[in-house]
Amino acid sequence: MVFNMTFVRPAKFYLSGFSNSPNNRYYYFFLCFVYIATVLGNVFLLLVICLVKSLHSPKYMIVFNLALTDLCCSTALIPKVLDTFLFDRRYIVYEECLAYMFFVLFFGSLQSWTLVTMAYDRLIDFPLRYHSIVTKNAISAMLLFSWLFLLSMLAFTVGIIDRLSFCGSLVVQSFYCDHGPLYRLACNDTTLNNIMAYVSFIVVLCFPLILITITYVCISVALSRIASREERLRALKTCTSHLILVVIFYLPLVVTNIAAVASYIHPNTRILNSSLTHTLPALLNPIVYSIKTEEVLNAIKKLCKRNKLIIIITKWCLYHS
Repeated sequence: MVFNMTFVRPAKFYLSGFSNSPNNRYYYFFLCFVYIATVLGNVFLLLVICLVKSLHSPKYMIVFNLALTDLCCSTALIPKVLDTFLFDRRYIVYEECLAYMFFVLFFGSLQSWTLVTMAYDRLIDFPLRYHSIVTKNAISAMLLFSWLFLLSMLAFTVGIIDRLSFCGSLVVQSFYCDHGPLYRLACNDTTLNNIMAYVSFIVVLCFPLILITITYVCISVALSRIASREERLRALKTCTSHLILVVIFYLPLVVTNIAAVASYIHPNTRILNSSLTHTLPALLNPIVYSIKTEEVLNAIKKLCKRNKLIIIITKWCLYHS
């Protein structure tokens, strides 16, 4: 420990994980499978978008950003969780703990705001001016703003933990260096940290959900003006992939937070809900955008045909050489 008057900075924190759960190793093996599938799915989707020119559009710039943030968020979280609990390395150095917290929160927040950008893309898709409004430059600016704004906000949120003194327990009641469980261990004034926790909650969860809800209200109004039922269903079908992603990402977060406020949640239940909320959306997002989206399926078919042609030409050249 480093002492300076009443200020105490610990050398390490201890991550508690699940308590009194003898079968938790099976859950970590499950997370290992989730991570492998997440990497394969998102890398595949990123490659398809890069290799097929028909997907070089504003819409798939957003999908590319979502796949990238999903990949980064899972990589920031799951390997460290597995190392911590499968190999019983629960002590984590102070500086590493803050970096761990920052990257998990940052990429998780980017997932939320990427879904907002997708909602904007769906909203503008209904007027006929889509291609003049939703340009590559406009989407690039929106995504860049999200990266820079969230980077600044979360760097400040995590940075002000450095002013806290930890003179009591150093056991973080979570599966990673979670913001709330960590700053509440401090024994000096945490008012600013508490304010930033609420600000982050509003910016990352509440505000995006409000914007997405307003977007779909506007889309519903636009759909009600379409005379043909078949045209309405066809237009609505273009939104299903995004709606599935929204439900997958936000529903567990909303349920967990409401339950935490309304009643007591056992720490193991909270850790289970939180870990699944951080990991499953990144696994399911590329599946949704591969199976539910006709453009991606057609792009995959094009790639397969192109690869078959390359293999046939290569074999023919080798045979005649």
